Amino acid sequence: MTAPGPAPRRSLRRSVELLAAFRTEQADPDGFYGMLSADAVALLGTRVPLAGSRALDVGGGAGYLTAALRSAGARCVLVDADAGELAWRGAPSPCSVLADGTRLPVPDGAADLVVSSNVLEHVATPFALLDEMARVLRPGGHLWLSFTTWLGPWGGHETSPWHLLGGERACRRYERRTGRPPKNRYGESLFPLHVGPFLRRLARTPALELLDARPRYLPAGTGPLVHVPVLRELCTWNLEVLARRRG
Repeated sequence: MTAPGPAPRRSLRRSVELLAAFRTEQADPDGFYGMLSADAVALLGTRVPLAGSRALDVGGGAGYLTAALRSAGARCVLVDADAGELAWRGAPSPCSVLADGTRLPVPDGAADLVVSSNVLEHVATPFALLDEMARVLRPGGHLWLSFTTWLGPWGGHETSPWHLLGGERACRRYERRTGRPPKNRYGESLFPLHVGPFLRRLARTPALELLDARPRYLPAGTGPLVHVPVLRELCTWNLEVLARRRG
């Protein structure tokens, strides 16, 4: 495996471009998710060896992140519980598996790297998913994940910012305004997840050692924000975590 190279800049320009791209998510999903995935892999590759690694993309849907990892040289298997998501762009990505992320059909310690991008907030039992991803990592293997924080400006996804007044209320407002239900339905496919409780639970997970936690889309220097109670819930927007499997 090749060693990580110099880190790309987490610049203000990058942040502006990423956050602006959220407006195109539904109109241009290929452009939006392709951009997010390329950005994630470019940054991840500076901290974790990717070429030749055995990777698992949990909840990867149509396979954007899987494709970016394969382009970086990883041998990546995609796992998703939704057949519709796997086939969203036509035929599912090669080496795709239809399975529940909380019951991965993978032996203990089989993966060098597990990734999960913006999935945890869509899972009713996110900590069960966290434990399962830790189980399939080899000692010294890495877990990279991110999730949208509930109290942040995009916590309700397309129902934002009205989710701050209540998830169900935001869904009803969205239906009245658009004539259709939101894709991300509160209590069914979207659940509140918070920075503080997640980091405390991760710290109590014996199998994992936290290496880094920071706002995914914000510029360099904003990392300390995730350690400030209340402020981290409102301003982190999306939490990015890198952890390592203990030996």
